[in-house]
Amino acid sequence: MALGGLMASRFSQSAVVSNHFDDCGSAQDDVDLFSQRRDSDTASSSYGNATVTSIATTSGNSATTSMAYLPQTIVLCELRHDAFEASTPTGPSDIGLVSKWRPKDRMRTGCVALVLCLNISVDPPDVIKISPCARMECWIDPFSMAPQKALETIGKNLSLQYERWQPKARYKVQLDPTVEEVKKLCNACRRYAKSERVLFHYNGHGVPKPTANGEIWLFNKSYTQYIPLPISDLDSWLKTPSIYVFDCSAAGMIVNAFTELHDSGASNCSGSTRDCILLAACEAHETLPQSDEFPADVFTSCLTTPIPMALRWFCKRSLLHESLDYSLIDKIPGRQTDRKTLLGELNWIFTAVTDTIAWNVLPHDLFQRLFRQDLLVASLFRNFLLAERIMRSANCSPISHPMLPPTHQHHMWDAWDMAAEICLSQLPSLVEDPNAEYQSSPFFSEQLTAFEVWLDHGSEHKKPPEQLPIVLQVLLSQCHRFRALVLLGRFLDMGPWAVDLALSVGIFPYVLKLLQTTTPELRQILVFIWTKILALDKSCQVDLVKDGGHAYFIRFLDSMEAYPEQRAMAAFVLAVIVDGHRRGQEACMGANLVHVCLKHLRASTPNDAQTEPLFLQWLCLCLGKLWEDFTEAQIIGLRSDAPRIYAPLLSEPQPEVRASAVFSLGTLLDIGFDSCRDGVEGDEEYDDGEKIRAEISIVKALLSVVLDGSPLVRAEVAVALARFAFGHKQHLKSIAAAYWKPQSSSPLSSLPSLAGIKATGSGNIVSSQIGPLSRIGNDNSSLVRDGRVSTSSPLANTGIMHESPVSDDSSQHSDSGILNDGFSNGVVNHIRPKPLDNAMYSQCVLAMCTLAEDPSPRIASLGCQVLSIIGIEQVVAKPVMSTASSIRPGEHTSASRTPLAGLARSSSWFDMNGGLADPLIGHGESSGVSERSLLPHSTIYNWSCGHFSKPLLTVADDTQEIIARREEREKFALEHIAKCQRSSVSKLSNPIACWDTRFENGAKTALLQPFSPIVVAADENERIRVWNYEGDTLLNGFDNHSFPDKGISKLCLVNELDDSLLLVASSNGNIRIWKDYTIKDSQKLVTAFSAIQGHKPGVRYLNAVVDWQQQSGYLYASGEISYIMLWDLDKEQLVNSIPSSSDCSISALSASQVHGGQVAAGFTDGAVRLYDVRMPQMLVCTSRPHIRPHTQQIERVVGVSFQPGLDPGKIVSASQAGDIEFLDIRNNSNTYLTIDAHRGSLTALAVHRHAPIVASGSAKQLIKVFSLEGEQLGSIRYHHPSFMAQKIGSVGCLTFHPYKVLLAAGAADACVSIHS
Repeated sequence: MALGGLMASRFSQSAVVSNHFDDCGSAQDDVDLFSQRRDSDTASSSYGNATVTSIATTSGNSATTSMAYLPQTIVLCELRHDAFEASTPTGPSDIGLVSKWRPKDRMRTGCVALVLCLNISVDPPDVIKISPCARMECWIDPFSMAPQKALETIGKNLSLQYERWQPKARYKVQLDPTVEEVKKLCNACRRYAKSERVLFHYNGHGVPKPTANGEIWLFNKSYTQYIPLPISDLDSWLKTPSIYVFDCSAAGMIVNAFTELHDSGASNCSGSTRDCILLAACEAHETLPQSDEFPADVFTSCLTTPIPMALRWFCKRSLLHESLDYSLIDKIPGRQTDRKTLLGELNWIFTAVTDTIAWNVLPHDLFQRLFRQDLLVASLFRNFLLAERIMRSANCSPISHPMLPPTHQHHMWDAWDMAAEICLSQLPSLVEDPNAEYQSSPFFSEQLTAFEVWLDHGSEHKKPPEQLPIVLQVLLSQCHRFRALVLLGRFLDMGPWAVDLALSVGIFPYVLKLLQTTTPELRQILVFIWTKILALDKSCQVDLVKDGGHAYFIRFLDSMEAYPEQRAMAAFVLAVIVDGHRRGQEACMGANLVHVCLKHLRASTPNDAQTEPLFLQWLCLCLGKLWEDFTEAQIIGLRSDAPRIYAPLLSEPQPEVRASAVFSLGTLLDIGFDSCRDGVEGDEEYDDGEKIRAEISIVKALLSVVLDGSPLVRAEVAVALARFAFGHKQHLKSIAAAYWKPQSSSPLSSLPSLAGIKATGSGNIVSSQIGPLSRIGNDNSSLVRDGRVSTSSPLANTGIMHESPVSDDSSQHSDSGILNDGFSNGVVNHIRPKPLDNAMYSQCVLAMCTLAEDPSPRIASLGCQVLSIIGIEQVVAKPVMSTASSIRPGEHTSASRTPLAGLARSSSWFDMNGGLADPLIGHGESSGVSERSLLPHSTIYNWSCGHFSKPLLTVADDTQEIIARREEREKFALEHIAKCQRSSVSKLSNPIACWDTRFENGAKTALLQPFSPIVVAADENERIRVWNYEGDTLLNGFDNHSFPDKGISKLCLVNELDDSLLLVASSNGNIRIWKDYTIKDSQKLVTAFSAIQGHKPGVRYLNAVVDWQQQSGYLYASGEISYIMLWDLDKEQLVNSIPSSSDCSISALSASQVHGGQVAAGFTDGAVRLYDVRMPQMLVCTSRPHIRPHTQQIERVVGVSFQPGLDPGKIVSASQAGDIEFLDIRNNSNTYLTIDAHRGSLTALAVHRHAPIVASGSAKQLIKVFSLEGEQLGSIRYHHPSFMAQKIGSVGCLTFHPYKVLLAAGAADACVSIHS
C-alpha cells in the first residue's frame, strides 16, 4: 500500500479523538461516541415495562447485556495525560543531534599536484622484474612509443582520470622532476588552493623504494642521481588540509614516517594531522604486484578508473572469462553520468555498493569525514575499497591514514559481482548492435526489497539496515524514487534514532532537492519525510527557507485533495520553519500563509466529525508561531478578523485544539502596549482603536476558557493573560491595588464580574453565565473567626475583593509604594489613556486569581507568575467576596476557597498577632528586558511536536498485551457478576480484614479495587491511603493537594477495567485524577479541574457531590448550586448542565453504571429526582419518598443509588431520619418498600452493583444489611476484639466491591474493615 493510503488507514486509529477501547484494535467497528452513548441500551430509554435480563438467565450471555455491564469507553489515556505536571517537553532540537549528522564544514579539493617519476626504459636498482611483467601506466604501454612522448601521454591521461572525479580543480603535472621543481609545485598549489584541500599524487615506479626515514626519491637535473625528499619537507610545503596518494612499493614506509612526524609534533604547521589523509599502495615490507594480469599502476587504476579495473579483475574470476572478449570492456557503451546506459548504471551500482560497505563498517565520525565532506576524497575512498579487494588478491595490502577496517570480504561485494555479471552478459549484443535496448539491472529493486524485509522485522535494538545508503542512491532515479521514498518514510517513522541514521547517511540534500519537483504522487510522502526530519531537528528551517521550500508546504496545506492529517503535517513543517526564525516568518508571511490558515480554520465547522482535530490544532500552532513577536504578521491576522474566526475553536471537543487556539490568540496580544516601543509606536497602518477592539475580543475569548476542564488549555490561558498583563501592567496594577486598598471609594463598586462575559460558541453551556467567581475566595470561617470585617465597606457589599481585616496597618503603604504607575528606575514611562474599561481589567485580575488557585499545581504556579507581573507578590488568606450577574438576577456567588496559597515565601501567612497579613503589592521594577524574562512560556507547541516524533504508521507494540489483559478482566467480571446475581442471601458478618488508617477524624470515603485486594480510603483532610488487605500492607499514602482549604467528597475509579485512575473529588468541587496511585511515592496527577462553577447566595461551603459514569465518560457534579454540571472527561469539557428543578441543594448523587446518561439525585428537602441527559427535558420524574404525611418532617437524603440489574427505573434512597425507600419510577406516586433501618442516625448507604443487597450505616456504630425485598440479612456491630477500648464513632462510609460480595466500612475511629 502506498504510504498515503497506509497513513490514512493508520491515522484513523491514532487520531487525537480516540475514545473507545475499540480504537486500540478490538474487533468491533469504531462507533461514533454519541451514537454509542445514546444507544447504549435502547430498551432503557423507554421507561415502560422494561424486562430485566440477568446474565445468568440469558443464554449465551447476550452481548448487549454484557456490554451494559462492561463499558467500552476509556478516558484520560492520551499523550497529554502522561505527566503534564511533571515535565515540560521540548520541541524539535536545534542543537545536539544536529552537529552529529551535518558535515562539520564542507570542503573542496581545489588543486591537484601530479608527480610522476617513471624514468621510462631505466629500471631502478632495487627492483628485479619478472617476465612477462606488468607494464601499463594509465592504461598506456610506455614501450609502445618514444619514452618522452609516452611520459607526456601518461601524465595527460592521469590528469584526465582525476578530472573525471573533480572537474573544477586546477591540475598541475610534473614529469620526472627535481626536488626544486616539486617544491615550487607544492608552494604554487597551496597558494592557489588557499584554505582548500590539495591533492599530491606520487608515482614512484621509476625510482627506488622510499627509505626507512620516509624519504621519497626524485631526480637531479641531469638524471644521473636519485635525490631523496624528506616527507617533513613535503608536509611543510603543502600544509593542511591535504591528501597524499603514494603509488610505489613499500609505500607504507611513508605512512609510518608521516604518523611519527605528527606524533612527535615536529611538524611546523601546527594541527596539520587534523586534516592530512594518506593513501598508500602497500605495506612497508611489500612490493607492488608485477603479474601482467594487472597494470603496473594497479593502485592508481583502482583509484581513478574503478569500473574498467573492477570488470577486468572480475571477468578473470567469473563464468564469463571464456566467452567474453576482454577488449569489449573498453567499449562499454554509454556515459558514466547517464544512469540509463550500461556504463552509467555500473558506475551507479558501484557507488552504491562501496558507499554501503563504508557506512556499515566505518565509525560514524570517520564515515562523515571521508565520505561526506569532500567529493574527491569520497570518490578516492570508495575506489580505495576496490583497490583493497583487488590488491589483496595479489597479496598486497593498500593502507590509509586514517586507517580503515578491512572491507575486502564484505558480502556487498557479492551483490556487485552479480550486478556486474548481469550487465556484462548483455555487453556483446550491445556492442554489436548500437540500437539494442539495454535491460537495466535488478540490483536496486532487489536492494529495496531487502530494505523492506528489514523494515518488517527490524527495530532500534537490532543492527541498522545496511541498505540505507542504497536507498539514498535510488532517490536519484525516477523509476524507483516513489518506492524508495515510501520505504524511507516507514523507516523514519520508527523513531528519532532512525531519522538521525538517515541524516547521517546524507539524505538531507536529496530530500531538499526533491522539493523542487512537481510530481503530484511524491507530495504526500515528501511532506511526511520532512515532518519526521523537522520533528527531530529544527535547524533545517534555515535550509528550507534558503531553498524556497516553504512554498511547497504552503501549496500542499492549501490543496484539498490531501487527507487532513497530511495537511496537518504540512502545517507542522511550516510551524517549525517560522518558529523563532525571522527569515522564515517573513518568507511565509510573503507567501500568504496567514490567509491560507485562516481560510481553512474558517471552513471548519465546530464539532464536525469530518474536521480532523490534528489539522485544526496545527493550523492554530502554525499561525501562533508566525505571529509570535512579529508585528507585521499580527496586523495581517487582526485585519483578517482572526479573533472572531478563533472563537468557535475554543469550544472544540479536543483539548489540544482549544489549547492551540488559546496559544495562537495569545501571540496576537502585543506585549509592549504601554511601555515605549521602538519604532512601532506610531504604526499608522493599524490604529489604536482597531487594536483595542481586537484586544477586547481576544481577552473576552480568553476569559471564557479560564475554567476549561483541561489543564493544557488553562496553562495556555495563563500564558496569554501574562502577555496581556505585561502589556497593560499599569492599569492592572492600579485595579489590583484598589482591591486591597483599605476603605477606598473604589471604582470596583460598579464592576461586573467575569460571569458577565458570554462564552463564545458555548450554546446552552452554563460556563458563560457562571463565571469562575466561585473559585475566587476562601473559606468564610475566617470572617467569623476574625470578627473585624466591616460589612458596611463599599467593597464588602459590591466590590470583587474584600479589604483586609487588619486594614488599619496598611496605611503604611503609601500610594506610590503600592502602585508603580509608570515610574521605572526614575524614568517616567509614557502611559496612554486607559485602553480598556475598568470592568475588563477587573475581570482579568479575577481570572488571574482564579488561575493562581487552580487545582493543578503547574497552573497555580503559572497563575502566581501572572499575578507577580501586575505587582501582587503575595496574597494571603483574605476573605474574597464577589458579585456575579449569573443566571438569575440578584443571585451572587460568595467565597469558597482560600486564595493563592504560598504565592511568595517572603513573609509568613499569618502575622505575629494571629491576624491575617496584607498582600504585598510589588515595589520598584527592573528594566523591561529582564521583566520580559519573567513571562511564563507556552508549552503547547513543544508538547504538540512530540506527536510527530512518535511512530504514526504503526500501532504500539503493547496493544495485544492491553487487549489480553482487558479480555481477562472482562471474563473475571462476567463470571463474578453471574455469581453475585445467583448468590443466596449474604449476611456479610465475617470480618476478613481491619485496617487502622491513622486518620484523625476517620475515613470519610473509601473504595475497593475490582481486580486486586486493595482498598483506598481518604479522610476529611484529603489524605489518601492505599492498603492491600490480603497482605496487610500500606502501599502508598499521599496528600491530594497542598491548599489549606480541605474537605473530601468522594473517591471513584476511572477506567476500572483497564489501567484504573483514581478520581478524588474535594468538597469544594475540585477534581483531581491520579495514576500509579498504588505504587509508593509514584502517584502522578493526570488532570485536575474545578467541576463546580458558581453557587447560591449566602453559601459558605460548596459541599460538592459527584459521581462518575464510565458508560458515557461523564462526570456529574453538583452541590450548593441549582443544576448538575455534566463534564465529558474525554473532551475534558463542560458539555451540559442539568437544571435541578429545585430551590434546595443536592445532597446525594448517583449515576447509573449500566445506562449512560442517567443520574439520580437526592435533595436536602428529602426529594429524589431522576434525570436522563438523552431526553430533551432531562428531568424524568420527581418523588418525595422521605416526607412523612403525619409529621411533614423534612429530612435530607443521605444516599441514593440505582438498584442492581438493568432496570432503569428502580432506585434506593436513604434519608438522615434512618428510613430506606425503594422506588420504581413507573409508579412514582409513592415507594413500594420502606425499611426503617436506623432511627434518626443513618449516615451511609451502599447498594451492590450486581448482588441483591443493600447496606446502611448508623452514627450508632452499627451496619445493617438488607435484601432488595426488605429482609434484614444481618447486622455488623462494628466491634473488632482488638479495638474494644477505642471510642465508638459513627459509620463514615460504606462501599461494596464492584464484582464480589465484599463490603468495606470506614468509621470515625479511623478503622476501615472489610466484611465478606
